[in-house]
Amino acid sequence: MDKLIRAEDGRLMFRCPGCNGIHAVTEEIWEFNGDLEKPTIRPSILSKFTPSAEGIERKICHSFVTEGRIRFLNDCTHSLAGKTVSLVDVSEENYNMELVEKLRGGPDHE
Repeated sequence: MDKLIRAEDGRLMFRCPGCNGIHAVTEEIWEFNGDLEKPTIRPSILSKFTPSAEGIERKICHSFVTEGRIRFLNDCTHSLAGKTVSLVDVSEENYNMELVEKLRGGPDHE
């Protein structure tokens, strides 16, 4: 089963179990092995964001995706810092599949 979504616009997206959000990269900047089931993306993915509520500290997620697993580096501010886990499947359990199909370009995306 796919671990990444390849959007019609070329973005590669996955649900991050550390942030519980979506990270997106492009092949213009990152190298991708072409395997949606066991993806490898290089170099590392660094996401920094500040939640909208005042007084909440900036969040950092820094990881490597290798053969379908995500290795979180120690500078992450979430509980998976320093750990390696499998990427979640692109499935109804983990994603809004209607939105996934729109991102992919509709039911005829293959």
